[in-house]
Amino acid sequence: METGILFIVILIVCTDIFDTVSQLSMKIAINHLDAHVNSWKKAIVFLFNLLRMPRLWVSCIFSAASLVVWLFVLSKADLSLAYSIDSLRYVFITFASLIFLKEHIGATRWLGIASITFGIIMVTRG
Repeated sequence: METGILFIVILIVCTDIFDTVSQLSMKIAINHLDAHVNSWKKAIVFLFNLLRMPRLWVSCIFSAASLVVWLFVLSKADLSLAYSIDSLRYVFITFASLIFLKEHIGATRWLGIASITFGIIMVTRG
């Protein structure tokens, strides 16, 4: 793999790690709230409770960091290449969900993750 593409892949991996941390933080924050919202009043209370959670702010910080790195990636790489490699986020989030959230990942989903991984390898070699 040439140096230029390797640098782009490393930056995209960084954005995907940032996004994975962001999504995990958001999911953990949401899991700690009563999400049974069936009225405007409950929706407003839910929103204010959510905004008071540090994990939500951690999620926002990591999303912002991801955006900054992603904008740099877009300035250096073709969109079709960068966006294809960016599919790594699905792989990272699946593993993070399995490890940190103890989610069950079925065989069909693992097959999909393997397909995504194979596709990314093909894109980076082409």
